[in-house]
Amino acid sequence: MTEIDQLKFDEKGLIPAVIVEAGTHRLLMVAYMNRESLKISMETGKTCFWSRSRQELWTKGETSGNYQHIVSITADCDLDTLKVVVEKDGPACHTGAETCFFNPVYQSEEKSDFTMDALMELIRGRKTNPQEGSYTTYLFRKGLDKILKKIGEESTEVIIAAKDNDPKETIYEISDLVYHVMVMMIEQGISLEDIRRELASRHVIDHKVKQEKSRAE
Repeated sequence: MTEIDQLKFDEKGLIPAVIVEAGTHRLLMVAYMNRESLKISMETGKTCFWSRSRQELWTKGETSGNYQHIVSITADCDLDTLKVVVEKDGPACHTGAETCFFNPVYQSEEKSDFTMDALMELIRGRKTNPQEGSYTTYLFRKGLDKILKKIGEESTEVIIAAKDNDPKETIYEISDLVYHVMVMMIEQGISLEDIRRELASRHVIDHKVKQEKSRAE
């Protein structure tokens, strides 16, 4: 483990801290820490920063209640920047936004930053704001039975493609299956965070192996 004294604070005794959301790895905010705020953060398990404008320590959430609970702190290769992974109680930005980074400056016309969370929000939007001609809206209007029927069909397609040893087709069918499962999740009020939390609690690989062994015995 890297010691605090090994870190490279600048001439003002500060080190930038990049705050990232656990699970999604979404960039939330950038702030500064000094030695004291870093020690407080490590002792309390909540992010504490140094305000350059007010020249004082401040704990994120002390007035808003939107605390950030630290999962890990990692220094970069030069030991002059920190990555702080957190679980947050509420919006990271003082404006009420989930992240401080929401002002577009440039967007490539050829590339996109795809995330499962963004896809979930897009699918949810087709439920809360139905659009004519949208297949997703059609599924929500038909209801759970239709959604589950599609999941069953897509599961079969995945099995067939995998059995045929066709990686390209298998990827295509898995993508269809994942999409329909996400539609079902939104229909039933299940979030990606619910799934991440469940998988994290299971230690799923070893747990499944033990299950198979117990059944064989």
